[in-house]
Amino acid sequence: MALPRLAASYGVATSYSPSPGRTVPAADTAVVAALAALGVDASTPDAVSAALAAREAELSARLLPPTVVTWTDGAPSAAPLLAELPHGTRVRVEAEQGGTHTWVAGSDAGPPLPPGVHTLHVRSPDGREARAHLIAAPRRIKTPRRRTHGLLVQLYSLLSHRSWGMGDLGDLAELAAWSGRALDVGFLQVNPLHAAVPSPPKGPGGDPSPYRPSSRRFPDPVHLRVEAVPEFTELRGEARKRAEELCRRAEGLREGVLGRGESIDRDAVWALKREALELLADVPVGPGRCAAYSAFLAEQGPALEDHATWYALAETHGPDWHTWPAELRDPASAATTRARRELLDRVDFHCRLAWLTDEQLATAQRTAREAGMDIGLVHDLAVGVHPGGADAWAQQRHFAQRMSVGAPPDAFNARGQDWGLPPWRPDRLAESGYAPYRALLRGLLRHAGALRIDHVMGLFRLWWVPEGHDPTQGTYVHYDAEAMLAVLALEAARADAVVIGEDLGTVEPGVRDTLREHGVLGTSVLWFERDWQGTGRPLPAEEWRADCVATATTHDLPPTAARLTGEHVQLRHDLGLLTRPLAEEQGEAAADVREWLGLLSRLGMLPGGVGCEEDEIRAVHRFLLATPARMVGIWLPDAVGDRRPQNLPGTWDEYPNWRLPIADATGRPVSLEELAASPRLHALLAVFREAARDDTRARTAPPGAHPV
Repeated sequence: MALPRLAASYGVATSYSPSPGRTVPAADTAVVAALAALGVDASTPDAVSAALAAREAELSARLLPPTVVTWTDGAPSAAPLLAELPHGTRVRVEAEQGGTHTWVAGSDAGPPLPPGVHTLHVRSPDGREARAHLIAAPRRIKTPRRRTHGLLVQLYSLLSHRSWGMGDLGDLAELAAWSGRALDVGFLQVNPLHAAVPSPPKGPGGDPSPYRPSSRRFPDPVHLRVEAVPEFTELRGEARKRAEELCRRAEGLREGVLGRGESIDRDAVWALKREALELLADVPVGPGRCAAYSAFLAEQGPALEDHATWYALAETHGPDWHTWPAELRDPASAATTRARRELLDRVDFHCRLAWLTDEQLATAQRTAREAGMDIGLVHDLAVGVHPGGADAWAQQRHFAQRMSVGAPPDAFNARGQDWGLPPWRPDRLAESGYAPYRALLRGLLRHAGALRIDHVMGLFRLWWVPEGHDPTQGTYVHYDAEAMLAVLALEAARADAVVIGEDLGTVEPGVRDTLREHGVLGTSVLWFERDWQGTGRPLPAEEWRADCVATATTHDLPPTAARLTGEHVQLRHDLGLLTRPLAEEQGEAAADVREWLGLLSRLGMLPGGVGCEEDEIRAVHRFLLATPARMVGIWLPDAVGDRRPQNLPGTWDEYPNWRLPIADATGRPVSLEELAASPRLHALLAVFREAARDDTRARTAPPGAHPV
């Protein structure tokens, strides 16, 4: 029993439950490997005994854990843990904002503490001392003040006639200005805009997935609208001619996608933009711009310098730091410091790209709010980062080595999943007061009204898969969920932002309740909302949870038109992804659709009856509006009848994941300008305007009146 006790003391699970009432033991090899990644030797019985004795002695001797949490609203100002300190222990808090608060444990609860990450010092009567980070945060994150609806879009897929082959931040601002004013949209949810791993100079192209980035901390400059950079108008002479040539080549990329139906080529887009941005880097800037850039550098500090250094080194040594010369694999080494100086121009170039992208993100969010949106941009936080990328290099002390995040076997995937993303070490996060996590959230919330967290269950635990092992041979490692949620609440409060958690699939008991208590909205997709504990039938609208974003689909699921017609089953069959006969899969999918359409008809939401795809899609959204969901999301491709999923799980090169422009029902790409003029889109959004008018009538009707 020594290994389970040792594992439990570090938050490493020795079993898991793939389904209610069923418990499966985790492989000992996974438990031992996870402990090794946490710096604990459990390779032999003697090593386990020694490590357990050391751990129990450490825990019994310490006065405080590395990080302590207290809530600033409706709770004692001192964390309950402090009440367990020896009577008479002197407590001193150095506040993040300045100032000191002192009291004696056992004599009172202590003074009210402002929100922040403070430094806590304690001294017990027997002379023992301890220091810890004290996170003081509001218990609840704000939720939307009223029901709102918005568009869900993968930005790269949204091309206008000014795009350089993929959607950009100029397109996002244009979408915000139009949809906010013309469609009364309250938010725009986009895919992660994190910085990508650059493609090697030779060899295959880069990974287009926005969910496996080089860095989650900084955005990707591939999203820049080059012509919107102020220095663009200052180009002269040969630089101007070259920029115009790049614009012509970009027009060819755009026409290839919109006119000829080619897949989006992110690498080709970036090659043109990078050259154009290098031309702009040589343009002298005025004192105001120079001061703004200097302020950005000072605000972002060493994190930005490390980020830019990785990109500068990657240009010379390739995009995986594990293959670099040994002396450059440590961001703090003398060799890295020398290289940083030698590559100063390239480091500055990549810092400047981060600044320009930040500026255009700010413009997009400002445009959204000026267009009347309550929330504006909803940014997306990916689960993790590429193991060879900038974050994994700069923050390697905080990442578990030779481990990858994934998912255990379940009813949907008997082999489990390995996502190829290194996990954060929970012990190192706690020791730092969650510094990298805080910085990550702060960066994402700079220009956002809300943040969506992919696989939000990762705030509680993650499935760690040892390097070289099958995903079935992994185990769960737990995080301090209270601390993770406190940091999230603190940063969301500072940004006055809403938080949405993607909580689809198998969720540990109690997690959804805890998230709801802290104001984190969930995600509810129509086709999955059934009475699973009872009849199995579609869940009545009034029984849906209110604290959620209700949608018809997501980027990983079939568009609504494909689901209604059954085309998603045929696609998976054509790619060899089905595990059952085609007829059986088609029959089950058709029955599911018939059941939902029957319900919509009985509710009067499908007045024209079944058979018209556009009417059926509108009926689906009428049902979403009948739920109490605080936010209702409209998958933008659904508005024009697109059949193709943006990502087809289980495929790599068999399907153009993350490379498809929004298209109409025939598969013809649709530009932003065409979207804005689409009768089909306006008919769908009219459903939301009608619902808003009905809500207004209901609120303003005199007592006893019945709105028509």
